[in-house]
Amino acid sequence: MTCLVIGTGGREHALALALAQDPAVAAVHAAPGNPGIAEVATLHPVDPMDGVAVAELAQRLGADLVVVGPEAPLVAGVADAVRARGIAVFGPSRAAARLEGSKAFSKEVMAAAGVPTARAFTCTTPEETAAALDEFGAPYVVKDDALAAGKGVVVTRDRDEALAHAAACGRVVVEEFLDGPEVSLFAVCDGERAHPLQPAQDFKRIFDGGRGPNTGGMGSYTPLGWARPDLAQNVLDTVVTPTLDEMNRRGEPFVGCLYVGLALTGSGPRVIEFNCRFGDPDIQPVLAQLETGLGSLLYAAARGRLAETPAPTFRPGAAVSVVLASAGYPESSSKGDVISGVGSAGALEGVDVIHAGTALDGGELVTAGGRVLAVRATGSNVADARARAYAAADLISFAGLQRRSDIAAEPLGVVEGASATE
Repeated sequence: MTCLVIGTGGREHALALALAQDPAVAAVHAAPGNPGIAEVATLHPVDPMDGVAVAELAQRLGADLVVVGPEAPLVAGVADAVRARGIAVFGPSRAAARLEGSKAFSKEVMAAAGVPTARAFTCTTPEETAAALDEFGAPYVVKDDALAAGKGVVVTRDRDEALAHAAACGRVVVEEFLDGPEVSLFAVCDGERAHPLQPAQDFKRIFDGGRGPNTGGMGSYTPLGWARPDLAQNVLDTVVTPTLDEMNRRGEPFVGCLYVGLALTGSGPRVIEFNCRFGDPDIQPVLAQLETGLGSLLYAAARGRLAETPAPTFRPGAAVSVVLASAGYPESSSKGDVISGVGSAGALEGVDVIHAGTALDGGELVTAGGRVLAVRATGSNVADARARAYAAADLISFAGLQRRSDIAAEPLGVVEGASATE
């Protein structure tokens, strides 16, 4: 099988690594990729937002499977352009990608499907927002209705801050706050059915202890030894399958990864949000533990054949990813800072250095984004994997490097509060 991965970030690097390890995959290509992806895939200079160009590249390469990584190309309809050429693609159509592209649409689908989630109001004026905030009270949860690269959510006790965020966004969804540990659950979907992957937990805030602004994610780990063993099946039954049924009823079948961001409340799991693709960095440790061939699994989903495909299995042990971010992140990012130590870190046993925002400048590896690298390590348990990840991260340096020191730290069930994901 020949696979083509679309995107430039850490998620795409982790996907390329996992695809390359599948015996059923003969070749991996990526467009446009990054310096880390280039170590396991052939790169091609294609605009990931250009559906026609992506489809033509896939056809030229004889790709059997195209995996569209980021949300923006999916919301723009890149998967539709590839499907129109008769090529299997793992990623939802433009219509189905609205589950992430519009928070209001997502809430509408959840309500129709009977999915357990937070109460919410869609607001377009300051008066509507103020009324919604007063209805729910603090902490206030205000979400930009459109894509916002992981930074469109404000969770605050400051009413003025919530109002200001809403004014800056325009159309927002105001929700009640969901209290409880936050969990990421990825479901591989073929339009009618789904296989859930092993749950993970992502740390969103920039600073230790859940302080500071939201980010796209500063680290993650799996498995969640403190969670109920039937969590994945429960979410499949109460969230994923009803959502797939509702999307089919609307004539917009969902094929791809349905990311379910959950709060494990005292009343049971409640959905914080849907995404239409794998999350980053929370998919990184999950892929490290995946025993099933990723290419075979995604190809079966793309072809509507999950009914014939066994549920994925996972290796014993654990995996942890620690993100290394550039100076100024998440408000801004520093580019062009020389990175050292990546080779030494990646040479350690059980360690992968995942590239997210890197580039080559005159033969030197430099920063090229907010989240620069993620150090992923496997181990016999979470504590072992965590120790390996931080030992490797200690070997990497660049000007202004930021990282959290408490990713996957005890107690593992405590996070910075739900409703904070975007």
